[in-house]
Amino acid sequence: MILAEYFAIDSPMALVGTLQNRVAVPLACADFCLTSESPTCIVKSFAPRKIRAEGEKGALRPDMTRVRLCFHDRCFDGTASAALFYRFYRERFDSSAEFHFSGMTHRAVPPWEGGLFDGDENVIVDFKYSNSPKLTWWFDHHQSAFLTPEDARHFREHRGPHMFYEPDYRSCTKLIATVAKEKFGFDTRPVEDLIHWGDIIDGAQYPTPQSAVDIAEPATQLALVIEAAPEDNLPARIIPELAYRPLADMIKLPLVAQYLGPLLERHRRSIEILRQRAEARDNVIFFDVSDLDLEGYNKFIPYLLHPACVYSVSVSASAMRAKVSLGTNPWNQASADKNLASLAEKFGGGGHARVAAISFEPSDLPRAREVARELTAVLRA
Repeated sequence: MILAEYFAIDSPMALVGTLQNRVAVPLACADFCLTSESPTCIVKSFAPRKIRAEGEKGALRPDMTRVRLCFHDRCFDGTASAALFYRFYRERFDSSAEFHFSGMTHRAVPPWEGGLFDGDENVIVDFKYSNSPKLTWWFDHHQSAFLTPEDARHFREHRGPHMFYEPDYRSCTKLIATVAKEKFGFDTRPVEDLIHWGDIIDGAQYPTPQSAVDIAEPATQLALVIEAAPEDNLPARIIPELAYRPLADMIKLPLVAQYLGPLLERHRRSIEILRQRAEARDNVIFFDVSDLDLEGYNKFIPYLLHPACVYSVSVSASAMRAKVSLGTNPWNQASADKNLASLAEKFGGGGHARVAAISFEPSDLPRAREVARELTAVLRA
């Protein structure tokens, strides 16, 4: 337990008691973690205001601002965006805010379930727009940011003061950093490395395919764990740490380090699997790994193996979804004239012009394979 190590406490109940004394939160908020800089409560559900803890002198403690922060799960840019917003909000708005993180995954069903937006502030970063009147902050950079034309119209007609949509940005992390600095005076210097790597990873700005596949940098190693670790809610658990720790320290955290070695070995095996399964023809790479546990494969491997190709189409699967992924070779875009987000939108998916995806229910894997073959034919034509 990281917190027990942090406070040198053996008993979980003693840990709860110590944390109550330090951050003045009730037992109902026992499921939380701390940043290395300043303690913040991160809860599964917000406690009723009437049971909030009293201050040291017995006076009723003022309620903290409750922030529900929804982010693109299993994504380095989504997790970095959440960490950046977390630090920004605490430094410029409320240092004692109580956060609850909700990782959002693109699926074949609408993502915004009733009751999700239960905070005083409800925030979405690096994920689709919601027309809920409870939404107070939104940052996104995807071409396919709106589920429906009605949502796009709602955004245009009812855009709030803290709604920011810029599809020309390579990463949402960079978008948040720019807005926070220019509009709210946030000092981005302590998090410049995080911002830099958010742009590199999400914008595919690696100098060569080999550098993208080597996974030699702390940032790319952390991205591997965020995208592929076999633990639910891991990205949400590391967000407070990522907001304050250097990337080189993040991969040393026990929560991260325990998965890094096995995932690096899995990554090396995946290179050989894709070498065997990829069909490279007419400038398009196609492969199907839906029978394997490889949904989080490195998306640059196909271009390392087949550098002359322009596009890739793949099928993968997990317990949550079947997925068709579309990509453009970042190092061979001269003849790339297809907008992949627009192609994916025809089947209920979306993304960016150069990279996109379509999600299906797990039972719809045959349909996912059919769509993948259809899109491969379109790109090869």
